[in-house]
Amino acid sequence: MSSPVGASATEIRRLVASGEASCEEVARAHLDHVAATEPRVDALLAPLGERALERARALDDKLAGGTAPPPLAGVPLVVKDVLHIEGLPTTCGSRILEGYRPPYTATAVARLENAGAIVVGKANMDEFAMGSSTENSAFKPTRNPWDPARVPGGSSGGSAAAVAARMAPVALGSDTGGSIRQPAALCGVVGLKPTYGRVSRYGLVAFASSLDQVGPLARSVDDVALVANALCGHDPRDSTSAAEPAPDFSGALKAGPEGLRIGVPESFLAEGVETETLARFREALATLEGAGLRVVDVELPHLPHAIATYYLVATAEASSNLARYDGVRYGLRTPESGDLREMYGQTRDLGFGPEVKRRIVLGTFALSSGYYDAYYLRAQKVRTLIRRDFEKAFEACDVVATPTTPTPAFRLGEKTDDPLQMYLEDIFTVPANLAGIPGLSLPCGLVGGLPVGLQLLGRPFDEASLLRCGAAYQRLTDHHERTPPLT
Repeated sequence: MSSPVGASATEIRRLVASGEASCEEVARAHLDHVAATEPRVDALLAPLGERALERARALDDKLAGGTAPPPLAGVPLVVKDVLHIEGLPTTCGSRILEGYRPPYTATAVARLENAGAIVVGKANMDEFAMGSSTENSAFKPTRNPWDPARVPGGSSGGSAAAVAARMAPVALGSDTGGSIRQPAALCGVVGLKPTYGRVSRYGLVAFASSLDQVGPLARSVDDVALVANALCGHDPRDSTSAAEPAPDFSGALKAGPEGLRIGVPESFLAEGVETETLARFREALATLEGAGLRVVDVELPHLPHAIATYYLVATAEASSNLARYDGVRYGLRTPESGDLREMYGQTRDLGFGPEVKRRIVLGTFALSSGYYDAYYLRAQKVRTLIRRDFEKAFEACDVVATPTTPTPAFRLGEKTDDPLQMYLEDIFTVPANLAGIPGLSLPCGLVGGLPVGLQLLGRPFDEASLLRCGAAYQRLTDHHERTPPLT
């Protein structure tokens, strides 16, 4: 058997089910590749070698005893360090959670492990998922496998870089304003943000509770669909989990995209998109038209206000959610403090990084007396208008298409001193979170040797249409098969 490193999740499952490879052999090969590749990418905060091999051997024993191979049997998995795994550190890329080990496992992780996946590492991330470059991690920046001088995107940059660098065929990320789709685009992989409520948030550390969603990253739409089958579904432990039954996403790919209509908001693309990035987007649309889809123009008039709306709603919710990190219950506490108030202040000052502090201050201001109506309440009203824009657009089309990002990956350090320019990297991704709709990013070519992404947005709970379009596109192109130089 040749090395399973670089094989798809679908192929690894076949190798294990047929007996051509054991789960332990697959896990060991990927852990060896992680050891060789990680120093150049810095995608992981914690490789989980011992645990991975133990779980792989246990699954091998079950299979040897006659247990039917589960859907993800032996498939290596990387998990963003914003999701709990019982007994293992969860850092959220922050020093404020120093020493914290959760007493339970996130539903999303548990479902994939129950389906046979083997977690090989916890991925680096922007602190508390606040960032678009994975430079805000308190521990280290992650590098893009296509060019180590450039960012992988964020905040799930570690997850996207790990998949691109073949450390694992699939990964879990979280998406609050594009944090799965944007790094997927910059690293040349596929990323799905499901509909809000489609995937359990139990065990996901909250940034902005009305926006956060867990989703998969992989190198192909087929693998994303395979993971989504195990990931999606109602969870009674999550009050925001939807009771909507999840379809067989892998089965939906067989239907083909014929008859689907793609809406393009031309007026929203008029400014801010780099010329070559827009050219790759146009080429992708032409390919989809050739596959039998019809392209129509749609209007989304309130999308230019999405960034401002997002950075009021998200920061307000972050201000509330992050108040719990006070040095009293868990995590970091400064050793020398005076009274309780001083201990709170010193702990939060030492434990949080500058971007997290910036967003807490902004959110606290937006919620403060005298400003609530002018900022937070108004932002919620605009959020409703954005959702209604999509509802109207979906009367004329089945899928809305945009570039995922306005540019390819930028250089490390290039935008760290200009938060506004960093925030504008998410201009095409934040609307889906505000509207609660699903979004898919898939690679659609290279610009200057760096990948860029095509984003597809769908009706609530219609991930199947996005995956059908994406699978059709990947059957006609080979962008997702290209290998980064660092691999």
